[in-house]
Amino acid sequence: MIPEIGHYALVLALGLAMIQAVVPLWGARLRDDTLMGTAGPTAFAQLAFAAIAFAALTACYVYSDFSVANVFENSHSAKPLIYKITGVWGNHEGSMLLWVLILALFGALVAYFGDNLPATLKANVLAVQSWIAAAFYIFILGTSNPFLRLAEAPFEGRDLNPILQDIGLAIHPPMLYLGYVGFSISFSFAIAALIEGRIDAAWARWVRPWTLAAWMCLTAGISMGSYWAYYELGWGGWWFWDPVENASLMPWIAGTALLHSAVVMEKRNALKIWTILLAILAFSLSLIGTFLVRSGVLTSVHTFATDPTRGVFILAILTFFIGGGLALYAWRAPVLKQGGLFAPLSREGALVLNNLFLTTACATVFIGTLYPLALEALTGDKISVGAPFFNLTFGPLMVPLLLAVPFGPLLAWKRGDLLGVAQRLTAAWMCGLITVAVTFAITRGGPILAPFAIGLAVYVMVGALTDIFERAGLLRVPFPTAIRRAGGLPRSAWGTAFAHFGLGATLLGIVCESNWNTERIVTLKPNETVSLRSYELTFDGMTTRQGPNYRELTAKFTVRSGGTVVDVMEPSKRNFASRGTSTTEAALLTRGFSQIYLSLGDPAADGALAIRLYHKPLVLLIWLGTVLMVFGGALSLSDRRLRVGAPKPAKKSALQPAE
Repeated sequence: MIPEIGHYALVLALGLAMIQAVVPLWGARLRDDTLMGTAGPTAFAQLAFAAIAFAALTACYVYSDFSVANVFENSHSAKPLIYKITGVWGNHEGSMLLWVLILALFGALVAYFGDNLPATLKANVLAVQSWIAAAFYIFILGTSNPFLRLAEAPFEGRDLNPILQDIGLAIHPPMLYLGYVGFSISFSFAIAALIEGRIDAAWARWVRPWTLAAWMCLTAGISMGSYWAYYELGWGGWWFWDPVENASLMPWIAGTALLHSAVVMEKRNALKIWTILLAILAFSLSLIGTFLVRSGVLTSVHTFATDPTRGVFILAILTFFIGGGLALYAWRAPVLKQGGLFAPLSREGALVLNNLFLTTACATVFIGTLYPLALEALTGDKISVGAPFFNLTFGPLMVPLLLAVPFGPLLAWKRGDLLGVAQRLTAAWMCGLITVAVTFAITRGGPILAPFAIGLAVYVMVGALTDIFERAGLLRVPFPTAIRRAGGLPRSAWGTAFAHFGLGATLLGIVCESNWNTERIVTLKPNETVSLRSYELTFDGMTTRQGPNYRELTAKFTVRSGGTVVDVMEPSKRNFASRGTSTTEAALLTRGFSQIYLSLGDPAADGALAIRLYHKPLVLLIWLGTVLMVFGGALSLSDRRLRVGAPKPAKKSALQPAE
């Protein structure tokens, strides 16, 4: 009965989505308050029924109802409860149900917090959002129904893919979807503005919190996915330029550009057309990522589905919304009023430069990811575009961008003093140069460019702090006064500083791990020892144990440094009989921001064991930096100016009329 309730709730959600997609839009055209007023209640009702459908599928997993095909294919009665729940979105059908639940959630949030929006804009935004939701409801019901029953209920399920049975799966996909789907709100605001043909700084104030929230979630989701791949897959890497990884990186880059562009639009009423285009592109890239993951055009550990029928359906959705959005943009954008002017050397100019580098970097990733697919589809030829291409194209674009990052917050609006800002960044320059010299002295003939990259990372971090120090008057006023000034700064200023500091920290971790990572692959017998940097690891032996739904072979290693026992590491291999597959569970030993990474190979008949060891200097800074970025975004989001939003303007000045 529960699956039927879930299926029926999904059908009702589709019906409500169709009502929400049509009635408020028609009401906005007629300026009918009653018709426009239906958007809010239908958004709440749609969320309620989507939540019922998702709860029904979750209940099927928790109670191991193997009469449901989706549960049979992706669950097992002996699986721990947490993985039964995360298994709901560990497959194509369930993850799409989570997708539409988040779509409905964002629509309901706009309906709840959008009281300060003009009635027509709110109605159009919710209608566009519901068109997106309706398309995916139809896709689920037509090709990916998670509630289909089997004619005869099996006694046991096939279990979830073993590599997905990890706590990282409880965080990574939902956070990614909150980011992907969150950009749908920016898209809906952009399309609504194009429908009306009017846009101004107030629009940027309304859309920026939604874009920032989506950006934060996508940042957290990508970071969690990177760390999950790092410790779960046993490869010892944190980024592989996998096409599906690139599919999540592209909307993140576009969203970052959109955030900075919206700031210019809000402060100076400029870059209107560019901001609208970025809002369309950010969500369009999210849809392209969805197509890559679920169409079967890629083979990856990240992909969910290989059914070409689903791929064609998603391609149709993608074509309708991306093509329709860009067509509407091409038609309406030329009539939008351009807005304020500014000098090239200004904060606006710095943000435009930021946008140019980000969009160019996004374009290189887009070409490198999709060109091989297009070439194979058109000619049948297969080529591989991997890390060398992306490192040689993406990396150089980031260098001038990172050099410019500390300048932006210090430059004045409209017209800035470049020389004055460079002087205020003297401490950042000096710290960067000293770091370069010290790194060269320590490494003694190591990678030539790495010390410069480390110096650049330190320069970015100190530069991020410089803005706070300058605004607080540190070293110019008494220290207690500087502390009071710093505490009184807008949270958005602190948020910017944390985000930029986190960017520098991530760069520092990337450079150190990539250039000074130590790897050893050896075969050991019990009581034998292997050295790695200043550590010695002794293989103490192997034990086996039975897990809930797997059998585990665990190896024990005693780690010593200078003859003193530091810790014990226990990497393992797990065999899942129901799936006939095994996973490698790496052991990690954290020392400061660095880690020792140990993963197992296959044991030999004589008791010897192949192992892979890494020493990864400062690797944790990669993810600590992203945490600081997300924290900075949260600080900015909590700024009263964003939480309150733009005041509801009078009718005549609500939006600037098109010219």
